[in-house]
Amino acid sequence: MSTFKPQGRRSFLKSAAISAIALPFTSNTQAADCKAKRPTELFWGKHQSGITTPQQTNTYFIAFDMVSKNREDLIELLKRWTQASAQMMGSSEQFDLKTNPDLPPTSPGEAVGLSSAGLTLTFGFGPALFEKDGIDRFGISAQRPEALKDLPRFAGDQLLPEKCGGDLSVQACAYDPQVVEYAVRRLAKLANGIAVMRWAQMGFSGDFAPNQTPRNQMGFKDGTINVSGKDPKALDQFIWVGNEGPKWLQNGSYMVIRPIRISVEHWDEMKLSFQEETVGRHKASGAPIGKKKESDPLGLDREDKDGNPIINENSHVALSAPENNGGAQILRRAFSYDNGIVKVAERWPPWRQVTTFDAGLLFQCYQKDPTLGFTRIFAKMAQIDMLNQFTTHVGSGLFACPPGAKEGEFIGQGLFI
Repeated sequence: MSTFKPQGRRSFLKSAAISAIALPFTSNTQAADCKAKRPTELFWGKHQSGITTPQQTNTYFIAFDMVSKNREDLIELLKRWTQASAQMMGSSEQFDLKTNPDLPPTSPGEAVGLSSAGLTLTFGFGPALFEKDGIDRFGISAQRPEALKDLPRFAGDQLLPEKCGGDLSVQACAYDPQVVEYAVRRLAKLANGIAVMRWAQMGFSGDFAPNQTPRNQMGFKDGTINVSGKDPKALDQFIWVGNEGPKWLQNGSYMVIRPIRISVEHWDEMKLSFQEETVGRHKASGAPIGKKKESDPLGLDREDKDGNPIINENSHVALSAPENNGGAQILRRAFSYDNGIVKVAERWPPWRQVTTFDAGLLFQCYQKDPTLGFTRIFAKMAQIDMLNQFTTHVGSGLFACPPGAKEGEFIGQGLFI
């Protein structure tokens, strides 16, 4: 296996490290203690970071399209991204802003004084990287796994071309929004002349305690039934690509990402009882309808005195439950987003043009096969999920995320051997 030896970029990389100092003060003592203990994540390893990593509070997802048709340029870009990512995630040095006044600064300086603790960077390869318009641009078409193909069009999709696809994907996650924005800017700069930005979406999550399930913009706990990032057996069964996949992707995973606009104003007008029936859980506790604890089994076979299901058969939890999908499970890492406001047509009478929040869920999940994971689960949900009257899928992407890299290698190196 060939190794990557950086050449000619040491001074640039050395000056662009993220500093690691104390985190800001918070009035909540417990939260402050938790933040103070947040570790610096490792870039090198068997798996990429940012997949099973405990979910951070901020993310910046961005997709790129290759403009170069040169295989060596693609490899060079991956080498640059690998080196920069390893340094940003692991460095505790201050930025060096003492540059030549007649030249652009080596760093924009926006992350000076912030901590790199919690920063993860995750990379993926889209179907078009392997073949586009019938052309094998980089000599890797034969290496494309069968599962890496555009997702089918689902009922209710209103996908915007400018929010779909991409040859390459990069996702930065951290506890500080300025850190993720800096990381993406730096990686985008390294792509100049090789790849161009296609689409992007920032996201956020509440700073919940590690043992709490985050709540989404609808106010419900999001991701109660989820593969645990601390369960190696479940991860091998549902998330990591094994011997069934190509060698270059083994110990990696497939990522589905879908920006979903939510009619939050319409949702906020609904009675609590209707909201809970739609989701299939109690809003306050997160417990299945009729139960007390969030961790209680769904009990989808329970009926009321009239013989009707206690949890509506078309509720969100019923349709997404493993027992209704052949045991399929995925690892969700969903963030909220808010892009300000947008003018859209209402999805209910009188279907007026209204100005509303351009807000929703940056849905993201990992699985060892999207056909047996996301597609199997979502196909029925797209048709009859009660939540559909409030949600619209406006973007979509599928990316194969290779395994982690060893020191001296670069991300995705196995694909080019």
